[in-house]
Amino acid sequence: MTLLVIGISHRGAPVSLLERAALAPEERPALLHAAVGTRGLGPAAEAAVLSTCNRIELYAAVEQDARDGADALTALLARHSGVPAAELAPYLYLHHEDDAVRHLFDVACGLDSMVVGEGQILGQIKAALALAQDEHTAGRLLNDLFQQALRVGKRAHSETAIDRAGQSLVTVGLDQLAPAAGTEWPRGRRALVIGAGSMSSLAATTLARAGVSELVIANRTLDRAERLAGALGAGEGTRARAVPINAISMAAELALADIVVSCTGATGLVLTAGAVAGALRERARRAAARPCPAVEGHTDPAPELAVLDLAMPRDVDADVHRLTGVRLVDIESLAAASADAPMAADVDAVGRIVAEEVAAFRAARHAAYITPTVVALRAMAADVVAAELARLHGRLPGLDDKERTEITRTVRRVVDKLLHSPTVRVKELAGEPGGAYYAAALRQLFDLAGADAGDGTATPGTPVTLGAGRLPETVPAPTPYAHHTHHAHPEQERS
Repeated sequence: MTLLVIGISHRGAPVSLLERAALAPEERPALLHAAVGTRGLGPAAEAAVLSTCNRIELYAAVEQDARDGADALTALLARHSGVPAAELAPYLYLHHEDDAVRHLFDVACGLDSMVVGEGQILGQIKAALALAQDEHTAGRLLNDLFQQALRVGKRAHSETAIDRAGQSLVTVGLDQLAPAAGTEWPRGRRALVIGAGSMSSLAATTLARAGVSELVIANRTLDRAERLAGALGAGEGTRARAVPINAISMAAELALADIVVSCTGATGLVLTAGAVAGALRERARRAAARPCPAVEGHTDPAPELAVLDLAMPRDVDADVHRLTGVRLVDIESLAAASADAPMAADVDAVGRIVAEEVAAFRAARHAAYITPTVVALRAMAADVVAAELARLHGRLPGLDDKERTEITRTVRRVVDKLLHSPTVRVKELAGEPGGAYYAAALRQLFDLAGADAGDGTATPGTPVTLGAGRLPETVPAPTPYAHHTHHAHPEQERS
């Protein structure tokens, strides 16, 4: 079997395409059954689908010649996503064997998430495995892969501080917006957080802990904003409220805010230069008409409006930085500053864990493949020993029980010693490139019928060779830290 993963994610595909291609929960079983086919006649022997707002991935175990299987699975993904294959193709990636294993482990650890280190993806991987199990499309290979991915993700979070990556991005951004070093900024300020996703929630929590006096959560879905505001407003010292995202509310809140943090995942601009300029004019008008606070207990806005854009693509018009009275920090300007040593060390540590676990999975898979051969060889040897001992006892009926026992033990010791080194060595060699051929040689030399592995443990895959016009064999893997500095998007994986 060859292990494959075919999919699209936030790393390469635009949000609009991900939204169109998203698989509703009720659509996922149909894709799984199409992949394995009726009576196992589909392009895959096993299949599992991982679908979130930020990725759609089809994991499959296919036969040795994986080229046609990969093409067929690509066509199925296009058909069930409702997006034409020609439109998906530029954004699709294909990984096979170790690269597929490494990819899922990276995903499980949060290295491939929009917010590096986020843990919600573990629940989504668990749900993907449960669905494949319920639909009977996950065999031994995918069961083992997904179970180990869950363990790897938990290990990464328990042995490193990878969770700090997203926190560091918010903290660095707010630090860059501080008007002067050593101040208690943003204590006592009014903050507007646009969006209620994971990164926006993280920013809102950070601001509340920093002691902002008022926190306004603006979101397209008001009830979600209200839940977040309710949770944050329960603490002392910070008033929290929710508003819907619309032109009227945004204009009013921008005029009152000292700090704006935006991270919505929208495909277009949320704050245009014109909207911000209008808010600045209103702020100036309020300052000239003192004292007239808009809300009881409020003072006038600070002289400058601090804007932190954590979205990719950007929420805030880049021209905003040209406006007098605004400080703007966005993802691009944070890329270098957020690469602090502690976070880089955590990402590197998780990368080492992933590398170890990929090697362990490969070794276990090869061992599972070689085991039937070793068992068959030892069973054949035991049959030969039994037959020859029976023959000896027939020829020497005068042997007493003690002599028979000693002869039996001696013959078995000789056979065990003869088999020990070859069987241990073939298990060791199985984990090396081409190791499967040693098992095949044993089966051939000793005529071990029925010793082929099955249930997803058959020969670990031959590299996929794709023809002209097909998907690239694999996507070049970035360095572990590049997941954060170049590809991380501030919205968390969420279903």
